Amino acid sequence: MAWLYLLTAGVLEVVWAYALKQSDGFTKFGPSVVTLTTAIASFVLLSLAMKSLPLGTAYVIWTGIGAVGAFVIGVIVLGEHMSAVRVAAAVLIVCGLVMMKLSTSDA
Repeated sequence: MAWLYLLTAGVLEVVWAYALKQSDGFTKFGPSVVTLTTAIASFVLLSLAMKSLPLGTAYVIWTGIGAVGAFVIGVIVLGEHMSAVRVAAAVLIVCGLVMMKLSTSDA
């Protein structure tokens, strides 16, 4: 269950990062509410995952999902620049996440 909490927390991190961008510095009500709600939910789920997962593993995977997810949303939805170097960086992050998962025997 901890891994499901962690995956959901990571996806919610992507949602709040996108909503934060859309909130225009918390000047738009709807995106601001989505940002705060999903950020709180993400932190709660991360804390539940950390009950049985090691701190380093949980945090690295949570931030990695957020970083790669935000990169993908930025490129696909927001039309941000994509280069070979940025894609390679995202691939390296994913490789690190896989290695972290494989190195964790807990939960």
